[in-house]
Amino acid sequence: MPHREMHRSHNVGWLRAAVLGANDGLISTSSLVVGVAAAGTPRSAVLISAIAGAVAGALSMAAGEYVSVSSQGDTEQADLAREKRELAQNPQGELAELTAIYESRGLDKELAAQVAQKLTEHDALTAHAREELGMSEITLARPFQAAMASAAAFAVGAFPPVALTATLPQDWLAPGLIGSTLAVLLVLGATAARLGGASMFKGAARVAFWGAVAMACTFGIGRLFGTTV
Repeated sequence: MPHREMHRSHNVGWLRAAVLGANDGLISTSSLVVGVAAAGTPRSAVLISAIAGAVAGALSMAAGEYVSVSSQGDTEQADLAREKRELAQNPQGELAELTAIYESRGLDKELAAQVAQKLTEHDALTAHAREELGMSEITLARPFQAAMASAAAFAVGAFPPVALTATLPQDWLAPGLIGSTLAVLLVLGATAARLGGASMFKGAARVAFWGAVAMACTFGIGRLFGTTV
């Protein structure tokens, strides 16, 4: 019976985009609201700022991820096209190159040649993409998936500060939002670390730290401009 192993590397594409989107949605929206509220702005204006920031941020995340990952995909396709041409023009040279790669990894020359030959006969382009270019099905760029994951995650992350802005009393808005945001960031950081197999404490601490820095900066700016205006 084959032994099944559970690895987390297949989560890398959507996990990176989802964690980035959720953290960005929570931190940026909360920081915006904290800064605007600290300036003494009326609740209606603070709520409009929160909603506008959430919508703009989600669309920006989707566009940014799509363009970024599409650029990665273009590079991958260009490399694959070049490798395909080289396989057609110089198959023996490419076979020797693949053999050398396996030799460098510890196989003796005869076995390396056999492995390279078999893989070339099976699927030469896939073998060279994996061994020479470091590409695999897991790491290939997926622009649309990354864009949708980022936008959805940003919207989810932005929801708590928007909801709190609509419900908390004006005097409690900034401190309540700061405390709630830090608590959610701790959970998000720990969850992301858990999914990725990393330390939950470190994951939670680093996310909460940078969230606290961002909100402290915008709170200070809001107080400064609210005092001078």
